[in-house]
Amino acid sequence: MLPMSPTQRRYSFTQVDVFTATPFEGNSLAAFTDGRGLSDAEMQTIAREMNLSETTFVLPREAAVERESGVHVRIFTVAEELPFAGHPTLGTAFVLRGSGNAAEIALDLKAGKIPVTFEQEKGKPVFGEMTQRPPEFGPVHDREAVARAAGLRDGDIDPSLPIQTVSTGVPFTIVPLRGLDIAQTLHIDVPSSAAYLERTGGKFFYFVTRETVDPSARLHARMIFYNGEDPATGSAAGCATAWMVAHGVAKPDERVIIEQGVEMFRPSRIFVRASRQDDRVVNVRVGGNVVEVLRGEIFF
Repeated sequence: MLPMSPTQRRYSFTQVDVFTATPFEGNSLAAFTDGRGLSDAEMQTIAREMNLSETTFVLPREAAVERESGVHVRIFTVAEELPFAGHPTLGTAFVLRGSGNAAEIALDLKAGKIPVTFEQEKGKPVFGEMTQRPPEFGPVHDREAVARAAGLRDGDIDPSLPIQTVSTGVPFTIVPLRGLDIAQTLHIDVPSSAAYLERTGGKFFYFVTRETVDPSARLHARMIFYNGEDPATGSAAGCATAWMVAHGVAKPDERVIIEQGVEMFRPSRIFVRASRQDDRVVNVRVGGNVVEVLRGEIFF
């Protein structure tokens, strides 16, 4: 092994699996615990090198600022920076908590301040739950138009539920499929989907069905995007939670499970719930377990 140059910079990271209590399942995240000194371009380059759904960079500030505003964190995919994403929020909060017993860690993201609360039962992995931004309900979409754009077959979409764009920080278009067999054999036209979503104000499609592999789950989900398939999408799960409560798939404040990542052999269990206040869906919460799997350094 060649010795490091004295001018090389070192940045430590912790890799965790999110929305699972089992190592090597769920959605992986690399969280760099001190990204000070990195440029935007360097953060993007490191995210491409990690080649995960997302990589996060913590930018520490004075303790008084963090108590007031939260810990400053930036989130990058292999292609771009995101204002918010679910599994990076939960995973980074877990890493920041470390071996401590903090009941809450708040993150200051581009989308705003997101609190993550923790539950710790003796002998069980820690459970974290984030409160996402209030949901914004966008357009309801024509089934035939979405089927053409996504490359779906006639009859693949469930006619009993609406296709709707919802945002709790990032807009996802929720597409209900007729059954589990359709979800498991899903083949999406990614360029055509991206073009349709750009025209209609969505970021990605989130495909769901009420038929599930695990009988205890309420929805089976898949999210396919430019980095392939995402094993667990906490931001989309928050949008789907608001959609479920709005359209009667889940009751207000009922905690239900969305299963995702099954087809990738990275099964994820996303625990979700939302409230109703008058005619509005509010208090969207998305939670799950997190396990640490790796620590390392990157240097350049």
